[in-house]
Amino acid sequence: MEYLSQLFAPIVDLFSRELFTISGNTLTLATILLLIAAIILSFVLGRWARRLTRSMILSRAAHNEGLAYSLGVIAQYFVTGLGVLLALDNVGISLTALAAFGAILTVGIGFGLQNIAQNFISGIILLLERPVQIGDFVIIGDTVGTVHSISMRATRVVSRDNVSIIVPNSKLISEAVVNQSASHSGYRVRVMVGVAYGSDTDLVRTTLLDVASSHPNVQKKPAPHVFFRSFGDSSLDFELAVWLKDPGPEPTISSDLRFAIDAAFKKNRIEIPFPQRDIHVRSGLEGFKSNGSDDPIAGRVKD
Repeated sequence: MEYLSQLFAPIVDLFSRELFTISGNTLTLATILLLIAAIILSFVLGRWARRLTRSMILSRAAHNEGLAYSLGVIAQYFVTGLGVLLALDNVGISLTALAAFGAILTVGIGFGLQNIAQNFISGIILLLERPVQIGDFVIIGDTVGTVHSISMRATRVVSRDNVSIIVPNSKLISEAVVNQSASHSGYRVRVMVGVAYGSDTDLVRTTLLDVASSHPNVQKKPAPHVFFRSFGDSSLDFELAVWLKDPGPEPTISSDLRFAIDAAFKKNRIEIPFPQRDIHVRSGLEGFKSNGSDDPIAGRVKD
């Protein structure tokens, strides 16, 4: 035993040697390693709290993925922050010292960290107010897609082409955001079509409704509707309005409806007209008539 004590004595001395003092508390290599271990454990417990909170909410409300995600992230932030504070307090770093560090951090934010702080605070607001949730289909400027995750700095949106787009959280707070998944009744799609003057409008309406009812992704309730929009320059303008459960596949479904409308109109002999324009010539032919010919081209020929 005495041999082992002499063998490990340098190692024990290394870990117990005083490095520096904070608020009257002596810090050694061992206490610093314990601090690092406690902080890592805090992050691990935070992730565990997030998963536990999410699973508990989904077990009671399986359809509310957005709420489960938001509360899970808030629980992770709370557990991680509390664990870090306890770990710092254990080594003698009091809240007074943290307040001083916060003052220094505030100066740093003033010089160059405004964007990071703004996005972090915006992320907290998004998680608390939940104007945008996981799984929502949103339009943010030129960005169109489904919200995949909301992190501390940015929100990840996956487009219809499966492209991941990183959007700063502050942009979701300060700019207009169209949330097409906010309504519980679904998403409405409108398809415009024109028919020739003289067409049977009742047949047009029946044909459009038949096309809508035959598509598997069009909801039965609310029912599809046909609007007679206007008397156009070259056509009678109609609009087919249908409801979808998910706005994500809207381009594909709209294309399917247009293909089906074209085929149904051909089957029922409903004409989709070309644009028509009437041209009235009011001047410019008097010179030709003075040559004794009604043919403009003949009037230019000289013997």
